Amino acid sequence: MTENQPSVTPTVVRLPRYTKAEQDEILGDGDDPFGVAAAGLTWLPKEEHFGIRRGNRLVAHAGLLRLPVAIGEAETQVVGVGGVAVAPDLQGRGLARLVVTAALEHARTMGPQHALLFCRPALVPLYQRLGWHPLDKDVLVEQPEAHLVTMPLRTMVTPLRDNARWPSGEVRLLSLPM
Repeated sequence: MTENQPSVTPTVVRLPRYTKAEQDEILGDGDDPFGVAAAGLTWLPKEEHFGIRRGNRLVAHAGLLRLPVAIGEAETQVVGVGGVAVAPDLQGRGLARLVVTAALEHARTMGPQHALLFCRPALVPLYQRLGWHPLDKDVLVEQPEAHLVTMPLRTMVTPLRDNARWPSGEVRLLSLPM
């Protein structure tokens, strides 16, 4: 881009699906593209997908899935955010902000009061800049063999409604993580 060309903001689109091939298009086909394999967890696929294309190449993605959760004695639902990915050669250009913001706009139409995600500690500052808040308690998640395990990644939440407040109490995801 030259000085005289205007900067074009990438457009986020809703994707009809998100395949392993499309994930590989963004992150490459490595064994652990999200850096979480050491956690040894089984994850749920997302149901709603948002992406950014550059030409014919998918370069960013965020997925959503509505999930049941218990907070203290109360059961409710959250919108799980996961599969957030930006092509390594395009990181630092605001694509994560664009794709996550678009996904959260849709999440606001899904009913739950909060969105929840799990991330590596190194990504906490990024999500904090996007308005997410780390939980200060361990979160339990279901797994096929152990049934309930403590989530080893950092759990973060963000409200989807202006007056939404995250309740106090132990948090247990009543499903596999997303």
